[in-house]
Amino acid sequence: METFLVVARHNSIRRAAAQLHITEAAASAAVAHIEKQLGAKLIAKSGRGIALTEAGRVYAEYCRSILGLMKEAHAAVRRAETGRLRIGVVATAGEYVLLRLLVSFRDRYPEIELGLSIHPRDLLFIELQHHETDLVIAGRPPRDTGLVVRARRPSRLVVVGAPGRSHDPRTTTWLLRGPGSGTRDTALALLDRLQIRPPALTLGTHGAVLAAAREGLGITLIHSDAVEADVAQGSLVVVPVEGTPLDRPWHAVTTGTPTPAARLFVAHMVDPARVGDHAFQPITDHPTGPLPTISAASATAPAAKPDSPPRHTGTT
Repeated sequence: METFLVVARHNSIRRAAAQLHITEAAASAAVAHIEKQLGAKLIAKSGRGIALTEAGRVYAEYCRSILGLMKEAHAAVRRAETGRLRIGVVATAGEYVLLRLLVSFRDRYPEIELGLSIHPRDLLFIELQHHETDLVIAGRPPRDTGLVVRARRPSRLVVVGAPGRSHDPRTTTWLLRGPGSGTRDTALALLDRLQIRPPALTLGTHGAVLAAAREGLGITLIHSDAVEADVAQGSLVVVPVEGTPLDRPWHAVTTGTPTPAARLFVAHMVDPARVGDHAFQPITDHPTGPLPTISAASATAPAAKPDSPPRHTGTT
C-alpha cells in the first residue's frame, strides 16, 4: 500500500521508485500485484506519465487511512511520555499560539517525539481524518467529519492596514491568503455581507500578507494574535470595518480516538498552572463530556475490562 501511495502522489513509477530506493520494475510489480488482488485497474497512462483511475483514487483514500491508523496504533501502545505526537497547525496559530505551548510541553515531557506540519486548514483536517496527524490547531472543523473539538481559545479577526493611509474598505485593495485558508474564506464572506467588490490581491502565505499590509499595499483580515505587537508598535493600525471584529476562536481538534500523547498535550494546554494565560478552555459540551484529565502515568492506551467497556467519544 505504501508503494502504491507514493506512486499515486507522484503520478510516476520512476519518481516513486527513486523516493523508495527500489527499482522501477519492483514499484511497477507492487502496483500490478495489488491490481490483481483487487481485480481492478488502479492506474492508467496519461500523456508521458500515469494517472489514477476512479478505482485508484478510491483505493488511495483507504490506503491513507489504513496506514495512518497503523502508525497511530503503534503510538497508542507506547507510554505517552515516550511516544510520538504529530501536530498540524495553520500558519498563524503555529507562529503565535502553538510555539508557546510547545516550549513548556517539551520541557515537561522531553522524551516525546514531536512532529509539526503547517498547512491550510482544509488540508489539515483531511490529514487528521486519515490519521496522518494526531492533533490539529485551527478554526472550527467541518461538520460530519467525525472530528472532535477538545479545547478552544478565544481569538478575534480584525482588519489592519498601514498607518497614515486612507483605508476605505470599498476601494482599498484587500490582501488575501491562498485557497484553503479559513481566514480567506471568512474575508470573502465578509465582503459578500457588506455587498462590496473592492480590488483583491492573493499573496498566499501569512507572512507575505502581513508584510504587504505593513508596506501599505492594502488591508487584510487577520487574527489579532498575529498583529498584537505590530499594533502596539504602530507599524499597523486596526481599521474599523462594519461587522468586525469577528470572534473566531482557535480549536484543538482530534479524532474520536486520540492517541495517548495527544491526550497528554490536551491536558497540558488547558492547564493554566502550566501555560498561564496561553491556556485553552476544555470543551465540556460534546455528547460524552470533556476528554478525561490524565497524567503521564495514566495516558497509555487503556485496556478494556469485562465490567468496563471502552468509552466512545462523541463528535461536535
